Amino acid sequence: MPYKMRKIRVLVGKPGLDGHDRGAKVVASALRDAGMEVIYTGLRSTPEMIVATALQESVDVIGLSVLSGAHESIAKKILELLAARNAHVPVLMGGVIPPEDRERLKQLGVDAIYGQEATLEEIVAGVKQLAEKETA
Repeated sequence: MPYKMRKIRVLVGKPGLDGHDRGAKVVASALRDAGMEVIYTGLRSTPEMIVATALQESVDVIGLSVLSGAHESIAKKILELLAARNAHVPVLMGGVIPPEDRERLKQLGVDAIYGQEATLEEIVAGVKQLAEKETA
């Protein structure tokens, strides 16, 4: 179904072992308030669970919240799993991601990165842009 005829579907994943998901929940609420459909995987989701859910739910964008410092290994694994399934779903990351790591994440294939300084408006606009780009 064309983008304009249905809601943007976003998976918000909380991979890794840290148990802090307040930021992910705040972002999920902002995306819902902006009219998007959000699937939240809950705490401690594995990359395999995130990719399987994203494909099963036919999401337009995968958003990952990472606070543990494992952002690079998590991104690499999720992107590898998507590639293995020939799936083209934009991936964005947010959370505690040092500025010096952001370029490396983009080189791996992460489409957008939002640190603690990002506003909810910036994140919502970025998700819309990624979803529109993917459906164009």
